[in-house]
Amino acid sequence: MATTFVDRVVLHVSAGDGGHGVASVRREKFKPLGGPDGGNGGRGGSVVLRVDAQSTTLLDYHRHPHRSAPNGKPGAGDERNGADGEDLVLPVPDGTVVKDADGRIVVDLVGEGSEHVIARGGRGGLGNKALSSPRRKAPGFALLGEPGDVLDVTLELKSLADVALIGFPSAGKSSLVSVLSAARPKIADYPFTTLVPNLGVVTAGDERYTVADVPGLIPGAHEGRGLGLEFLRHVERCSVLVHVVDCATLEPGRDPMTDLDVIENELSLYVPDADLGGRPLAERTRVVVLNKADVPEAQELAEMVRPDLEARGLEVHVVSAVARTGLRELSFALARLVAQARAEAPEVAPRRIVLRPRAVDDSGFVIRKEQVGDGVAYRVVGERPTRWVRQTDFSNDEAVGYLADRLNRLGIEDALVKAGAVAGDTVLIGAADDAVVFDWEPTMAAGAELLGPRGSDLRVDPNERRTAREKREAARDRYVARQATQAELEAERRAGHWATARGDDED
Repeated sequence: MATTFVDRVVLHVSAGDGGHGVASVRREKFKPLGGPDGGNGGRGGSVVLRVDAQSTTLLDYHRHPHRSAPNGKPGAGDERNGADGEDLVLPVPDGTVVKDADGRIVVDLVGEGSEHVIARGGRGGLGNKALSSPRRKAPGFALLGEPGDVLDVTLELKSLADVALIGFPSAGKSSLVSVLSAARPKIADYPFTTLVPNLGVVTAGDERYTVADVPGLIPGAHEGRGLGLEFLRHVERCSVLVHVVDCATLEPGRDPMTDLDVIENELSLYVPDADLGGRPLAERTRVVVLNKADVPEAQELAEMVRPDLEARGLEVHVVSAVARTGLRELSFALARLVAQARAEAPEVAPRRIVLRPRAVDDSGFVIRKEQVGDGVAYRVVGERPTRWVRQTDFSNDEAVGYLADRLNRLGIEDALVKAGAVAGDTVLIGAADDAVVFDWEPTMAAGAELLGPRGSDLRVDPNERRTAREKREAARDRYVARQATQAELEAERRAGHWATARGDDED
């Protein structure tokens, strides 16, 4: 039989990478040094999960579990920025729970239009136009785009129903849903006919609620026997649990009281997700429906066990889905209990936007000393250093120098010295599985600073190009100095401190 309903999948998502910035120089006639004009790269597309009313199953993601958003476009010359990658929006059913690879709940998507960015696209790299400054007139490099997030998440669908029909296989749950609502589940006379939860909408007076037909439970369902573990999650959100008991079963060892105790034990052993704020199943409102009362022996048995069930404080209804008896009273009773549960439900507080500014003394990174082989290494952990390393083109010496300047300004070099690092030690920046390794050399003056700041061009540096007024003043100073020197030499000659060659010949 082809699979038509899937309520749990592992989804592999990849956000788009950011486009690279470009290093370009403007070239115009009579302007050989037009300056940098490289554009920025575009942002990579993000992967967004959004609740869609038209989506009822995760089957599409079961068949195609790998989803990727487009990358951002690279920049171009003439200050043209690359286009952003388009976000990939994945529709999911209402009530989808998203978990990370470790099983922790990331988000619970409830309500039409609710969405969550599960994988964020990478930033685009800056072009050399954006990197230019009064001190860096002509950068010969650009920054690379950041890679997008790549991760695996688990999607679990937990039905949003008010009432859950639970019980042994072939107890008549599907038949009951079909006569209470317009749902048309598969009905047959063999166990485990229902393989997927069926939802139906019931209207009783002014109240409207949904009923879920949960596949049959058997002893050990909380451990995965039968279909219990796969579909007990669909009971978690239901406020009213209805025990559908088969009073006409001929199986040995089966009777209404025993069936009820077995199912109650399975509910008490099932542990719902505490992060969702759900109550234990044992604390939900209970109703017992003694079904198949159209059979005379079943009618007698139902009347026999009814006082015992009511003595436990349970509300009991004797019905027949085939003869359609007792259904009106049952539907109105369920409507009353659902309305009561909705009134008692805590009010959902609006989501607040929490701002967490960085502390004043937060440097943005930490240095960790690690044992690597026979020696030690120093790992730099921080968002900004990791991002800067990813954006650096290590084939460009100027870009590497720019990275060194940024890390030095951030205070990493001083922190390494305080941590005990010496020249030649191994320094790692980035995640443990994708770190960039450096042989650390402390910054030292080597005469290169005499050529000007990194990324500057002395030919276009205004500090080296004098104005016309400055040139006139310098020429006047040279003229005055020359006149003073000539007057001094003439005075010395007349005083007889030295004689010309012609005067020596006459003597």
